[in-house]
Amino acid sequence: MTVRLGVPSKGRLMEKTFDWFGARGITLSRTGSDREYAGAVDGVEGVSLILLSAGEIPRELAAGRINFGVTGTDLVQEKLPLWEQQVEPVRELGFGFADLVLAVPMAWVDVETLDDLDAVATAFRQTHGLRLRIATKYHRLVREYLRHGGVADYALVDSQGATEGTVANETAEAIADITSSGETLRANHLKVLSDGPILRSQATLWRSRNAKVTADERQVVAELVARVEG
Repeated sequence: MTVRLGVPSKGRLMEKTFDWFGARGITLSRTGSDREYAGAVDGVEGVSLILLSAGEIPRELAAGRINFGVTGTDLVQEKLPLWEQQVEPVRELGFGFADLVLAVPMAWVDVETLDDLDAVATAFRQTHGLRLRIATKYHRLVREYLRHGGVADYALVDSQGATEGTVANETAEAIADITSSGETLRANHLKVLSDGPILRSQATLWRSRNAKVTADERQVVAELVARVEG
């Protein structure tokens, strides 16, 4: 058995993760073609590389099938209930920054805060007999945020595609989505509420609390943690 490290399997997140580990003397590499999800680790004995989608990594950490994994704060907190009991952060990696925000149409000139949104949602229900729809793929995080903010009259609409376009397409009245620059929101005539983001996210190295390790693997885990923390 080896200690298993899960890393995003493609794109900028994979490249930056490889660079981050490389700067600490640990070389990660893909083996085979770009269509193969196998990799190698040089620099620490006893570690194997598992290439997964960023969205799969929280599940694999929680199941204990990988010991470590690189993925965003947003995905861990959205996909894992009671996430603190299942994983622990080892290091924030300093890239992959994004905010999960709640945005409404710019035309709603009187809506700037959650209190304003609550008033609009109540009026919307009274006028249309329907709950105000918020399109998102982050149901757990958004629901908790709105509960703390005192907003009750709404319905979450699942969106796995271009969430920013749902308001223009009239399939939602507001959205909650990840943004890095805000340009796409502005292009779709949306503005972020002033209460602040639902969550600030970045790429993070997580350790599974559920992965079982042998005595030998425990030494490998300690060495890997010491290398990335040093």
